[in-house]
Amino acid sequence: MSQFADKWSKSSMPTVGEKIKETIRPAGPLKPRLESAIRQIQVQVSKLDSTTNRLRERDNLIFNKVVSAIQKHDMPHASVFANELAEIRKMGKMVTQAKIALEQIVLRLNTVQELGDIVVTLTPAMAVIRNVKAGLVSVLPEADHEIGEISGLLSSILVDAGQLGGYTLNFEAANEDAEKILAEASAVAEQRMKDKFPELPIDEKIPTTEDIG
Repeated sequence: MSQFADKWSKSSMPTVGEKIKETIRPAGPLKPRLESAIRQIQVQVSKLDSTTNRLRERDNLIFNKVVSAIQKHDMPHASVFANELAEIRKMGKMVTQAKIALEQIVLRLNTVQELGDIVVTLTPAMAVIRNVKAGLVSVLPEADHEIGEISGLLSSILVDAGQLGGYTLNFEAANEDAEKILAEASAVAEQRMKDKFPELPIDEKIPTTEDIG
């Protein structure tokens, strides 16, 4: 346990082998690196929050255009605006889901106290972050690099923790846990979208690209 305490909170005197290893893949105490990862994830959460606000403003603007077109009985333009609104809301749900998922990861990482906690927590966290990264590329291209750095940092911590404690990574269980996190985030995002964004006030349904597809 004392060996873990050293690795967790401070650097110990490296052996010759460890010095060679450091030249290949720089490591360091696990706790500061984990705290750094948490801070970086929180930055992404703040960015996603700002993106959500921008999408909400855009949604309100397009929503009003749809209503105005309907009131003028201009169904061709109403259909165009309705399609744009559907795409904005699809992006809004994706961003909200990513934000909720990352918030869940931060909560879990903040509870890590022991070596075994790192392995159990980080393995599904890695799967969630990869999923979030893939989903956000089309909405926030800059997130690809930034979340990629977070993924790399967490991966190095996971590998070091696994080697230090001699743990075997259970990816099957981790993937199931990750799927639960993402499913919960999706359900919450869906409900938030329904609560915050009004339905179009129309009697007859406007066809959108989703209906045609």
